[in-house]
Amino acid sequence: MGEEVDQQEFSRADRTRHREKVRRNLDVFARMLREARFDTDDPMTGLEMELNLIDDAGDPALKNAEVLEALADPDFQTELGQFNIEINLAPAKLREGGLTTFEERLRRSLNDAEEKAAGVGAHQVMIGILPTLAEGHMSLSSLSANPRYKLLSEQILAARGEDITISISGRERLTTTADSIVPEAACTSTQFHVQTSPDQFAAYWNAAQAIAGIQVAVSANSPFLLGKELWRETRIPLFEQATDTRSEELKAQGVRPRVWFGERWITSVFDLFEENVRYFPALLPITDEEDPLEVLEAGGTPRLHELRLHNGTIYRWNRPVYDISQGVPHLRVENRLLAAGPTVADTIANAALWFGLIRYLAESERPLWSQMSFSAAEENFHVAAQLGVDAQVYWPGIGQVRATELVLRRLLPMARAGLDAWGVPGEESDRYLGIIEQRCLKETSGAAWFVDRVHARGGEDRYDALRATLLDYRERMHSNAPVHEWD
Repeated sequence: MGEEVDQQEFSRADRTRHREKVRRNLDVFARMLREARFDTDDPMTGLEMELNLIDDAGDPALKNAEVLEALADPDFQTELGQFNIEINLAPAKLREGGLTTFEERLRRSLNDAEEKAAGVGAHQVMIGILPTLAEGHMSLSSLSANPRYKLLSEQILAARGEDITISISGRERLTTTADSIVPEAACTSTQFHVQTSPDQFAAYWNAAQAIAGIQVAVSANSPFLLGKELWRETRIPLFEQATDTRSEELKAQGVRPRVWFGERWITSVFDLFEENVRYFPALLPITDEEDPLEVLEAGGTPRLHELRLHNGTIYRWNRPVYDISQGVPHLRVENRLLAAGPTVADTIANAALWFGLIRYLAESERPLWSQMSFSAAEENFHVAAQLGVDAQVYWPGIGQVRATELVLRRLLPMARAGLDAWGVPGEESDRYLGIIEQRCLKETSGAAWFVDRVHARGGEDRYDALRATLLDYRERMHSNAPVHEWD
């Protein structure tokens, strides 16, 4: 979404033309799926991470433009808020030591970036929501300078027709309003990508949906927003509300939200793109000159610009991705539901659990999703976001079970088998899954550690406690000792 745009206003004719072009893209995409024009050999995996910026005192540093200028590194890009940046790592193959490669590249890049960012008075923090954000940061002036973000904010507010309301109840309660999508900027995440064939895509996406709650339960890292202790992964309800284009009346009518878990298991990747086109009007109706059918029939690979842009403004927690590399199209599942951190090691451990589990479940003879309802998977997701390591989830054949116990008893062996199937070296599996195991045994996470530390400072002003804890967190983050080893 960081791509530059020239067009700032859209006419009724623009929207009509764009809708027709999106539908033409969808028809061409269906034909491409039938004709098997996709790269399916030796699948790649990928990782992106969004970071927060703070100053020496632990407050948000609205300096992403200055930081990016100091970095001068194309792997780093703007994000929605001036207190965010994003790093994109080069894809890697798991069988070639991809997990260790991701960790080494990420640590090297972040250490180098930290040194340069410090020169402009900013420091990076891997955490889902910056705990020291205050109401004063939730204004339009905090958006990044890229006109794409202002345009997106205007379109969401125009579609909604009123200010955005944020209302979240957890241990404490927060109710506030915003006249822009800056609250969305508070939701920084890590994204895992896995390439898959058209035939296997549905199984991988269904598997990702089925384990979403488990991921969040053992990896939650966003417990505070605007000074309030809310959910263990507060990013989930915040993101759902911050980009909601529906009025209260449309919600009552059952109109789907743009931040969406989904509503059913799928049988094809086409199901997801078709739902996007059928249910959601375009937010950015920018139309490209490409004729996708003409390109396809000439033996080329159509970019499907409008379909991809539309997909980028529908925020599924597990998103389908159509992309092109060296002229060859491919499909990916993009997992978007976890916060970064607390350390690089923790982040790669989260990746190992996800890559292992979806491989195992997607290739199981009896699919997990044939044994549980989609609504059970969605309920697991929201319960886990609310309670973190304390969450009780539903699992077929067991019923209600504590998420950490489920991981220890059932899921770690599955993840190990899945990593074996990817060709991951045994020592890598041992290290990263061992981090997940210890987190579950000690029933801790980034969120749990942060909350405990703030509670220990209960006699202090809340924001003073948040600043002090965040600075302590940042220091430990640089050690790369997993959070279960923090005292």
